[in-house]
Amino acid sequence: MNIILQLFLSFLKIGAFSFGGGYAMLPLIEREIVKNHNWINYREFTDIIGISQMTPGPIAINSATFVGYKVGGVLGSVAASIGVVTISFILVSIATHYIMKFKESKAIKSAFMGMRPALIALILSAFWSLAKTSYVDIKSVVIGILTLVMLLSKKIHPIMVIVISGILGVILY
Repeated sequence: MNIILQLFLSFLKIGAFSFGGGYAMLPLIEREIVKNHNWINYREFTDIIGISQMTPGPIAINSATFVGYKVGGVLGSVAASIGVVTISFILVSIATHYIMKFKESKAIKSAFMGMRPALIALILSAFWSLAKTSYVDIKSVVIGILTLVMLLSKKIHPIMVIVISGILGVILY
């Protein structure tokens, strides 16, 4: 099968079976591109997630674009990006018509309440996978802890935290 079509179908599957945004998609992206297709390795996956977080736009689209480009060039990035948004675009287009009609439905509200814990579990799963390849020594753990402290207690802007973490990486490594 043509690599461009494979990229489109893989990211179409990721987009079709992911709820809860980009972070909830990470375990699916990891499974599909790292484990199933071996298009990138875990270290590259971690790097792509980092780059995706620093660039504007949703992490899922950014990841699709980067992976698509690495595997299939410009056409690969276009195919992967279109694939990851296609199902969402179709569903949102259809749902917009009905959303006002069912927005107060107890069944819909209950379904979303049930999905919230699963989405948190998906995000934690993504964190765990990334942590295993990111925290490789005491220096990386120190950078991670300092980053967490800066974000939670000092209320430093995330962009500044990324810059500081990069500087620490240059100094420590």
